[in-house]
Amino acid sequence: MVSIITGDIIRSKKFKNPEIWLTPLKEALTNTGIDKKYWEIFRGDSFQIEVKDNEKAFNIATYIKACIKTVKGLDVRMAIGLGNKSFEGDDVTESNGEAFQFSGDTLEDLKKEKTNLKIKSPFLFLNEELNLYFKLALITMDDWSVNSAETVKIALENHGLLQTEMAKVLGVSQDAVSKRLKRAHFNEIMDLDRMYRQKINLSQQKQLEEK
Repeated sequence: MVSIITGDIIRSKKFKNPEIWLTPLKEALTNTGIDKKYWEIFRGDSFQIEVKDNEKAFNIATYIKACIKTVKGLDVRMAIGLGNKSFEGDDVTESNGEAFQFSGDTLEDLKKEKTNLKIKSPFLFLNEELNLYFKLALITMDDWSVNSAETVKIALENHGLLQTEMAKVLGVSQDAVSKRLKRAHFNEIMDLDRMYRQKINLSQQKQLEEK
């Protein structure tokens, strides 16, 4: 099983210069550490990335969102498809399988539902549970300011970095870092990330036991 994140940039057409969103998007995808063969930007403001370590998909989606929201006025919608991969092409957009179909179909659903993050997998109860948590998390994540997004981005890039060290990177006080992370509900988002990893791991184990 693999996870496919398909996404597109919201409100990109308001900006005449595509580099405004392409620069942070390329940075985000590059910084995931996933080989370029497994991610691609297409149609200007859409992208797809294959995540082989399924437990990391929510963390990567959170990081991409933080990177995009460092630009005032931008946001991103993303669909996570978890499932099998039946064909590997020369690049990620040529590959196919259950995970790709789940991801692509779900992104279309997101546009109709006007929400920005959703997962679809073969596990119906898992979908229902995680999508409820995503809806709650998005109340905060969709509202991140540029400052909050920048701080979340730095925190995700530097796991375990002290707030005093983050303050030096951002050029602000430690108190400012603390307030930004609190406003972004960073600790709660990381709690959700830990729970996501556990749920995905349990679902995969159960599937293997049933085979």
